[in-house]
Amino acid sequence: MSGLVLAIPSKGRLKEQVEAWLADSGLKLDLSGGARGYLASLRGVPDVQVRLLSAADIAEALDAGEVHLGITGEDLLRERGDDIDARVLLLRALGIGRADLVVAAPKSWLDVDTMGDLDEVAHDYLARNGRRMRVATKYLIQTRAFFARHGIADYRITESNGATEGAPAAGSAELVVDITTTGATLVANGLKVLADGVILRSQAQLVASLSATWDDTALSACERLLRIVEARATALRSATLTWPARGDEAEREVVETLVAAGATHRPNGLLVEVSRIPDSSLALTAAGLGPVTAAKPDFVFDVACSSYDDLKSRLFDS
Repeated sequence: MSGLVLAIPSKGRLKEQVEAWLADSGLKLDLSGGARGYLASLRGVPDVQVRLLSAADIAEALDAGEVHLGITGEDLLRERGDDIDARVLLLRALGIGRADLVVAAPKSWLDVDTMGDLDEVAHDYLARNGRRMRVATKYLIQTRAFFARHGIADYRITESNGATEGAPAAGSAELVVDITTTGATLVANGLKVLADGVILRSQAQLVASLSATWDDTALSACERLLRIVEARATALRSATLTWPARGDEAEREVVETLVAAGATHRPNGLLVEVSRIPDSSLALTAAGLGPVTAAKPDFVFDVACSSYDDLKSRLFDS
């Protein structure tokens, strides 16, 4: 493949959130074939072909090396196998598409609140019924790994192809492992999440395929894209502080103290974390410097680009 191939979700709330995230960084999608098109270009980054796929298909394409970059849920990636980290690199969590993969039991099981309780119930269930407790899920790999970590063996998986949360009420399973955002659907179906039953706190991730063919054009486009999104992410969590400079020893001393605490020098002031604006500003005014003005930058481009450096390291230093 020539150039960079980026896959993003093709429908639903996640599609809207991803498009908004790209637009916030000045990266607007130009769809081919109108609103129903499944190909697009990315304004601001040349040599990028955008493919609109389902979130599950994006995870599969990243794993197979059919795309260079993709945005999809971490839950779908983890379901590709325990060795998925050898084939893909998670570059940035996007803070959207949040959902938890959880173990849920009937609320009527009053004595079952933890995975340890579940282990005891599983033994009793097998002894009493002569068959193993059933767990309905679409997430076979992560369920098996999580139950194994908790030493639970007396169960069997019933693969779910429909509304997983309804399996206990329908009599097709005793437990469920499912993805949830608020837990409301589980509660509505008479289920409760076990106290230590959160398998994964998932969200949408910007992911690189380590199996794709990376030529110079793809790498160049990827670096440009990652530098832009990193610059925007840094800006969102940062502010610049400026004040009338004096150039004396007292000013240098308070500035270096703030730098030691995490601020960075800027030509006319400091760049600080948003949460540090009050403390940093008060430290400056206490030294007689001011008025101190805090302003939010749109982008902060650094010389280094950690996500791109990580990708190059995984691609070429193995």
